[in-house]
Amino acid sequence: MCELVLHNVRRREASEALGMSFGRIRALRRLAAAPMAMSELASALGIDAPYATVVVDDLESQGLVFRRPHPLDRRARMVEVTRKGRQLAARADGILGTPPPAFSALGAGDLEALAGVLAKIGTGEGT
Repeated sequence: MCELVLHNVRRREASEALGMSFGRIRALRRLAAAPMAMSELASALGIDAPYATVVVDDLESQGLVFRRPHPLDRRARMVEVTRKGRQLAARADGILGTPPPAFSALGAGDLEALAGVLAKIGTGEGT
């Protein structure tokens, strides 16, 4: 059940399809949504700044992102996705947004009940 709810299967599929760790995919998807300063990216991903540099270095070496000067802070660098990076992020979104196959076996009532349970979990009701 945990795997179904947390979409671990889809994460693994995305990692295999894109040939990178899910952590790299998370970074790429964040950057595809909007360019970020390195410190913002680290905070958004819940990682420390040195590791964010490692992640960006890796994505940059694959031609998926690039750095540019920050428009307001000469000491900082902004990170943006390239066209290739945007395409991979969209591909990951497609994989991650596809419901697990088990969902197709559920009837409308079951899907409604599941949506209700997930809504309660998300809001903290029922705890």
